[in-house]
Amino acid sequence: MLERVLGHFGLIDLFAGPGGLAEGFTGYRDVTGDSPFHVELSVEKEGSAYNTLLLRSFLRQFGHEFPQEYYEFLEGKLTLEKLANFHSEKWSRAAKKVLKLELGTDDARARIYPLLNDLDGRQTIVIGGPPCQAYSLAGRSRNRGRPNYVPEQDERHYLYQEFINILEAVAPAAFVMENVKGLISTTISGRLIGDKILSDLQSACSEYQGYKLFPLGTNDSLQARSPKMSDFIIRAENYGIPQARHRLIIVGVRADLCEKSSLAEFPSLNQSRQVPASSVLSTLPHLRSGLSRTKDSYENWRKEVLAQMQLVKEAISKTDKDLAEEAELFIQKHKAGDNVPRTRAKAGRSELPSCCPEKLQDWIVDRRLCHVSNHETRSHMPTDLGRYFFASIYARVYGKSPKAMVFPSELAPDHASWKTGKFADRFRVQLENRPSSTITSHMSKDGHYFIHPDPTQCRSLTIREAARLQTFPDNYRFLGNRTQQYVQIGNAVPPFLACQIAATLHKALYAVETKNAEI
Repeated sequence: MLERVLGHFGLIDLFAGPGGLAEGFTGYRDVTGDSPFHVELSVEKEGSAYNTLLLRSFLRQFGHEFPQEYYEFLEGKLTLEKLANFHSEKWSRAAKKVLKLELGTDDARARIYPLLNDLDGRQTIVIGGPPCQAYSLAGRSRNRGRPNYVPEQDERHYLYQEFINILEAVAPAAFVMENVKGLISTTISGRLIGDKILSDLQSACSEYQGYKLFPLGTNDSLQARSPKMSDFIIRAENYGIPQARHRLIIVGVRADLCEKSSLAEFPSLNQSRQVPASSVLSTLPHLRSGLSRTKDSYENWRKEVLAQMQLVKEAISKTDKDLAEEAELFIQKHKAGDNVPRTRAKAGRSELPSCCPEKLQDWIVDRRLCHVSNHETRSHMPTDLGRYFFASIYARVYGKSPKAMVFPSELAPDHASWKTGKFADRFRVQLENRPSSTITSHMSKDGHYFIHPDPTQCRSLTIREAARLQTFPDNYRFLGNRTQQYVQIGNAVPPFLACQIAATLHKALYAVETKNAEI
């Protein structure tokens, strides 16, 4: 059993993904500059996310200063194996705390539960987001199209119960559970599963009177009633995240601790001004897209882009003078060579513009970095370059992303659903002066929903750009192939939001601990 330190808590990170929640909690500093949260155990089943998680767990052992060898690894001068060998003891410790297991299996239970015996529940917090594919609106739409699909037989609906099982085993002082907003309307056998989840969370650890659930928004409306699932929606763009991401964040504190300390309300997250996408994207190195279905070279790219730009201008010249003038402006820039020949960032520092809030700058930027990691474009068909160009200039003129109905017929893709209205925003450009749309794992399939706002670059967002919109620090390296990296980022909790949750939870728990210590 660890010696109890007032105000310090160990974390059990379940369904951890690449570690967004844990990054926020461990990155929180209290008023003394101390880090009161440390990870005792992380569990993730997917191989590439596990590798990312393991690397980050290794690095956290160095505190504020990562070793120089890590930066050499980011620059490609050192392999991951050599990095691990340089600090083998720390790597071994990390490997003991990060487990590649599928929660819900017998193997996972056999490996995890013996490790929980040494944890003091009073100084432990369970965090995590059970897989959401079965709850998300997109996932439910796909499931309806599957023949013989029976929701009651989909095990993904019940993985949250593994979260409950860990609560029962540890009796932590608190927990934080994250999931998609679609959980509110998901039904199994005619019953809203969200209601069951709330009931199960509240009644876990009955020997300690269960858990009192707190929304992170205002509690004013809850004085006369119990919370319902919609009360737990957090709109990330209202808390300094440069992304419109709406998720359920459920915080629970052990009821006996609340009762002893008279904790009836929970400190709310402090809302802040919205941060536009350009605040984190504009200073990253400009890149061109690659070319698919034809030989990729800078010369060919310039030729193909110019042809597509001119096609766009011709298609809109008779119907939209303002848009045609915008197209001509960028055609002339393109002809003048106002673009870059690279598809991958090379050595160089990347700061954030002064319009980016200072706290977010400090969170993302690592001034020791001499290389922008995970910043490489993917290849696009020449015809998609034209659609990307049209979308980006349309947004500059009209301040919104174009729907399918306003695309010139010359740019229409060969999609049966193009004119049905079901995928009206099949090509969606991110707006410079607003938070981005929700970063999702769909980025792994194509970049059509995540078009870069700069018309000179004609491409979708890179891994690093998606990571910045998710507020991962620039020194956060994602492992695996590019598809796996996009999935990791899209499924993660924004670390900067998680840090704010950690600050709010620590304030409440510290008050609980100090009050109970007086009793």
